[in-house]
Amino acid sequence: MNDITVSELKERLDQGEQLLIIDVREPFEYEMYNIGAKLIPLGQLNDALPALTPHKDDEIILHCRSGMRSATAKHLMADLGFTKVRNLLGGMLAWQDAFEKI
Repeated sequence: MNDITVSELKERLDQGEQLLIIDVREPFEYEMYNIGAKLIPLGQLNDALPALTPHKDDEIILHCRSGMRSATAKHLMADLGFTKVRNLLGGMLAWQDAFEKI
């Protein structure tokens, strides 16, 4: 499935869509800034996958700081049969650049 832009994600959130969004950053990064996603650090993703199995065919949006760790997570999940995994392009850096300007 195609990746998702920060603009598309923001629009869908603003419309009230209930989305499964997973943040694969570390807890200290999440504490500094987050958009309310479920925190599952990349290093713990393998252990968390059994709980995500009911969502194998649901859209899952992954994000990290820049998009690199979430791209790795996307490939891992796709290899394990998750069919609609999307990476947030540019991650939280792009999100903050687009929507958190002062």
